[in-house]
Parts: sequence; structure tokens; C-alpha cells
Amino acid sequence: MTFAGLDERILKALSDKGWMSPRQVEELVGHARRKGQDLGDAIVGSGILEEGEFLGLVSEAAKVPFLLELPSGPRVAENTGSLPIQFARKHTLFPFQDPADGVLKVAVHRLDGEVLENVATFFGRPVSPVLSTRKTISEAINRTYERSSEAAGEAIESLESGDLTVRASDLDEPQDLLDASDEAPIINFVNSVLYEAVKDRASDIHFEPFEGDFSIRYRVDGVLHTAHNLSKKHHSPILSRVKVMANLDIAEKRLPQDGRIRIKIAGKDVDIRVSTVPTSFGERGVLRLLDRSQVLLGLEEIGMAGDHLRAMEKITHLSHGITLVTGPTGSGKTTTLYGALTRINSADKNIITVEDPVEYQLKGISQIQVNPKINLTFANGLRSILRQDPNVIMVGEIRDLETAQIAIQASLTGHLVFSTLHTNDAAGAVTRLIDMGVEPFLVASSVTSILAQRLVRRICPNCKEQYEPLPEEMEETGFSREDIPSGGLWRGAGCPKCIGTGYLGRTGIYELLMVTDAVRGAILKNPDSQTVKKIALDQGMRTLRQDGGLKILGGVTTVEEVLRVTREENGNAAL
Repeated sequence: MTFAGLDERILKALSDKGWMSPRQVEELVGHARRKGQDLGDAIVGSGILEEGEFLGLVSEAAKVPFLLELPSGPRVAENTGSLPIQFARKHTLFPFQDPADGVLKVAVHRLDGEVLENVATFFGRPVSPVLSTRKTISEAINRTYERSSEAAGEAIESLESGDLTVRASDLDEPQDLLDASDEAPIINFVNSVLYEAVKDRASDIHFEPFEGDFSIRYRVDGVLHTAHNLSKKHHSPILSRVKVMANLDIAEKRLPQDGRIRIKIAGKDVDIRVSTVPTSFGERGVLRLLDRSQVLLGLEEIGMAGDHLRAMEKITHLSHGITLVTGPTGSGKTTTLYGALTRINSADKNIITVEDPVEYQLKGISQIQVNPKINLTFANGLRSILRQDPNVIMVGEIRDLETAQIAIQASLTGHLVFSTLHTNDAAGAVTRLIDMGVEPFLVASSVTSILAQRLVRRICPNCKEQYEPLPEEMEETGFSREDIPSGGLWRGAGCPKCIGTGYLGRTGIYELLMVTDAVRGAILKNPDSQTVKKIALDQGMRTLRQDGGLKILGGVTTVEEVLRVTREENGNAAL
């Protein structure tokens, strides 16, 4: 299968369409030859065309179809799965059978006659090339080669008959879990659990031993779901496998241990923090999953909109002062701070963070990892940052008086400081700082805004339906009949895509307290949080429940979800 003269036709098309002058074409060819680059890589790498635009050009020149999407499903997997995944990934190609004409097609991002002939030889039949982007082909490979959702169940069955003794020679870590097919039953099962958890968007995996059985649960969208119930005899070898992967001491079962696993699952780079603790019925393990390939979300993507977004835009462009984000663990505080920093990240600003742990790598921002073992605490890290000439500082959490005092001094000497506190609402942050020992006048003069937030689950778009709310729901939320949209409120019926929960993904609800002159005057009198909150409400602040109410009426989330995450308001704040 040859494509003679294709490069010349592509270069001529570039010149004919006015995208490059003849001299630029000559320079590009010379550059590609010197670097040993493929022509397509050179054109896309130079920024002349996006990959999709270039492939459209190749499609015209070679008379080969260009597809923006590739098929998936059982029939595709049946015809594709026999080709080794390593070969498909190495050459970035995806074979599939066209259901319309039965022709075996191969999606490629580059027309290489030798590779296509190898695929044809492997399948023993002619193949027809189509063009698609690298990203589209990689996603199709992962979708089709991924293990079915029953993989963990099949592994459980193999555990019953397999040898439960995990030998050291059996514990070699595969490069990608999808590449491992003939491993020992324990290894196969743990790989399946990790894959299943990533596929289901789990943030944590819990391995929990009880008196007579052993439970594995996944936390999805902030809520735990039981995934597997196993016999107690499987607990020790499974947890030993996890500990080996995390380089922990498998012989030590009396003390807590912490470790880390770095693996690839279906092409995704996943960082896993492992924690084990001894319990009455054996060691309990929790794995926190962090998908490093996941795109960092901006403020709009995490649910901030309207007046809250406009206010945050102003806050992030202040020259000094402290902005605090409050809420319980797992309420998205760090993601919000990352979103704010990303918004102002530019070459003319020196932004430094001190975090525990560093969850995402932010390009252009210096990030320091807290390490108490060498006395690198938040306070010591923050003190050192001040000697690095920063414009903006982010402190992962204000945990003690020393950190609070240094952060306040930094803000008073012309630095913009972002940090978090564990309080239930925005006004509670004021009293928390004062309780730590910070003088009220320092709080009043340094803190410019406090954002309280929670994460609520989004209604699954695939099974979304309208319903008439019950009188009890109306009473609990404070909605009147006039507030309800025509057709009623929304909820999820439950479908396979959302694991039957009716929810898919999460979004934020917010309570933004701006420290105005009136609020500042109240802080100087060392008030309780309710006094500060009342002043802020009089000045137009929306409570968490009120902000959640807007998302209920907008069909984003449900009454049940908003009430679940705002119970501490005791129902006193009507929506």
C-alpha cells in the first residue's frame, strides 16, 4: 500500500491555499529533514495548522476519508480486540469493521503503507485506511480494549479456585493494567478493582474487613457505594498486594502505614495515595485516586456563575489581602483556589504555593510540598516564601496561630494571600481566626473575602426527568408554588451510566462574604459568627442553601442533595 508523492501534494496545497509561501515551504522541508521529523509533525508542531486541519488537507490530497469520531461497542471490540494493544498504541491506529459494508477499516493519524500492510497481514484480509486525530484514536483504543465491568466479578470467581499465596515473583507491576491479562488471581483482581474504580470515576477505594466478610467500597461523587462483598479469607492477600504495590511493609500489621502507587490505567496516569490502619478485624486500607491526566477545572466549570464569578474576578486581581475558602474535607476548596490562581497566572506575576499534598502541577507556578518529617511545615514554608519576592501566595490550610499570623503579616505587607479553613460557613471563619488567637483588628484589616462552599451531585443528563415536588419538600426548602417551574422540579431516574444513582458528576454551591466596612466594624467588636452573618445577609449575601436553591430551580441538582450538604443550617435559612 503506497502513497507516492503525497508529501509533494500536501506542500503544494499549503502553497495554493495561501497558508505558506514557497520560501516557507522550503524552510519547513529543510527543518523537518534536519530534525528527522515526519512532515505532518513538522507542520502541526510549527503552529501553521491544527492537527484536525492538517488531516483534512491530507484527506483531500490522498482521497482518504477523515473521521472526527470512531465507533465503539461489542461488535467493534469483537473484530478489534485480537490485535495486540501494544501494537495499536505504538502506531496509534484503530481497526474496525464498517457495519454498512463489512469493510475492515483502520483509523490512523499518518498514512504509513508498511504499517497498514502489517495490519492487513495480521487480519488476513484487505484494509481500508481512514484518517483521525491522535486523541480520537487513543480514546477509541481505550474504550474498546478496556475490560468489561464484569472483570472484577470474574476475578472474584478465579480467587475461589486460585492459589491465595502471593509470591514475590508474581508481583511485577505491569506497565498498563489493560496490558495484564494472565496474572495470578490476586493480582488480576486488584488490577480489576483499580480499573473499575477509575472507570466509575471513584475518588477513593475502601478495603474494609469485618468479623465474617470483607467489603470493598468506592466513593463516587462524594458518596460511598459497596462494589464487592468477599469472603474474609481474601482480605489478607488482597491487602498484601496493595501494600506491595505501595512499597509498604507487608509484615507490619500493627501500625498505620502510608504509601503511594503510580500506575497507568487505560492510558491514564493515576496517582494513588495509600493509607492502612489496624482495626479489630484486620487492617483497613483506603486508596485516594488522583487522575493526573484530568484537565484542571476553571471557576466556571466548578459551578461558579453570575455575581459570585464577577466578585471572584475582582478578588483575584486585588494587590493585597487574604481570601479564605472554607468548608469540610472534600468540598472542593483546593480546586477553587487552583481555579483562582490559574485565572491570574501570567509571566508578570510570581505565584508560590505551600500545600499538603500538591494535588495538581500548575505550569508557571512554584509549588512547595509540606514535609513535617524535616520540619517543613505550613508556617516554615510560608516564612521562606516571603523571601522569594512573591506577588501571590497560596497556603494550603491555616491550621495554627503561627501560620495565621505569618499569612496576615504577608497580606499587610502587600501580598495577595489565598488559603483555606475548616468551618461550616463563611462567617464562622472570622470567629475561628479569633479563637486561634489572632487579634480582631488584624482579622478586620487583612481579610477581604471569605468563600464557603459545598459540592452537590449533578442530576444525570441521561435519565433526567421532571416531577411534582411533595408538600414536605416545599416546606423544607421554603419554595412557594410560584417558584416551581412549569412541569415541576428535576431528578434522575437512575441508569447504567450513573450506576443507578440518578447523579453524574458534581458542581459547587457557594456563600461569599465580602468584608465591607460594616462587617469590618463588627469584627473589631469580637462578635459571634451569627452577628457577622446577619450583617452580611442584610448586605445581600446568599447562603449556601439559597445558592443551592437556584441550582435546584435550574434543574442542575435536587432538593435532597442541597439539604444533604447544608444540614448544619438547621433549616433556618429558607431557600
